[in-house]
Amino acid sequence: MMDCTDRHCRYFLRLLSPRIRLYTEMITAAAIVRGDARRWLRFDPSEHPVAVQLGGSDPDLLAAAARLATTEGYDEINLNAGCPSERVSEGAFGACLMNSPGLVADCVSAMRAVTPLPVTVKTRIGVDDRDDYGFLRDFVGIVAAAGCRTFVIHARKAYLAGLSPRENRTVPPLRPDVVYRLRRDFPDLDLIINGGIETGSDIQRHLAAGLDGVMIGRKAYADPWWLTEVDRAFLAEGATEAPFARSTVVEAMAAYARRECGAGTRLHHVSRHLLGLYHGRPGARSWRRALTLGAARPDAGPDLLLEALDQVEERIGAGRDDVARHLWATGT
Repeated sequence: MMDCTDRHCRYFLRLLSPRIRLYTEMITAAAIVRGDARRWLRFDPSEHPVAVQLGGSDPDLLAAAARLATTEGYDEINLNAGCPSERVSEGAFGACLMNSPGLVADCVSAMRAVTPLPVTVKTRIGVDDRDDYGFLRDFVGIVAAAGCRTFVIHARKAYLAGLSPRENRTVPPLRPDVVYRLRRDFPDLDLIINGGIETGSDIQRHLAAGLDGVMIGRKAYADPWWLTEVDRAFLAEGATEAPFARSTVVEAMAAYARRECGAGTRLHHVSRHLLGLYHGRPGARSWRRALTLGAARPDAGPDLLLEALDQVEERIGAGRDDVARHLWATGT
C-alpha cells in the first residue's frame, strides 16, 4: 500500500470506520532515522488504533525507528517481510526476508528491546520455489521464538523476480488453507489473513476457520465505502451509531482539506484518496472526473470537494445533508 495509506488517506478511512485498525504505508527505517522522522511518522489522533509498518533488515536501524514511532504515539510496530517489489528486495527487506528467518528474529528482538508496543510481522506463505508448508512453519516458529505474537499473512507466495508487484497480488494462487494449517500448529499466536478479501462472506469464512482477523488492502482503497459495512457487521458489537451518508464524509474531508491546505498541503494529496468513494454508484464517473481534473488546477482549493459533491448528488437526485454538514463543521 505504498503511496496509498498516507496520513490523509488514513484520516479519510477513519471517518468511514471508527473501529478498524489502520496501518501506515511501508516506511523504511532508514528514511525515519536518517531523514525527517516527523514527516514520515506524523498522524492525526483520530487515527487510533494505528500501526506503523516498517521496512528494513538492520536490527539497530529498525530499533531506532521503532523507538521514534513509540514516541510519536503509535499503537503497534509492524515489520514488512512480505512486499515482493524488486526494488524492495534489492534493499534487503520485504518478502526476501523470508529466506533469513534468523535475521527477522534478530530484528524483532531489537525492536522489542526498545518499545513496550507489540511488534508484529507481515509476511507471505513462501517465496519463489520455497513454498512448502515446512518453510513457512519454520519461519513463523523462529520469529515467534523472538517474541512476535502476531503474524499478518498474505495467503500467496511471492515471486521475487519476474512478476511486478501488481502481478504478485493476483498471479500466485491464494492458499488460505496454508494459513488455516498454521492456526492448528500455532494455537497461541494471533494470525491475521490478507489477500483476495472482497466480501463479508470472505471475512466470515476466515473467522470461522479460527483466524483472529483479516487485513484488507486494495479493496478498501478502491471501494472505501465498503468499510462502513465491514465495521457494522464485524466490529460494532451492539453499538448503535446513527447511519451517515457519503455527503457527511465529503463535508468532513472538505473541512480537513481546508486545514491542511492552509498549512501548505496541495489539495491533490488529500483528494486523490477520495476517488473511490462513489464506487459502483450512480455519478461515480462524474465524481472521479471532477476531483481529478479540478485538483490539477493551480488554484484548486478545498471547496472543490463541495462542488464535486453538488455535481454528483445532483446527478443521482440526492439532496445535501445540511444537518450532518453542520455537525461536522462544528466538530459536535
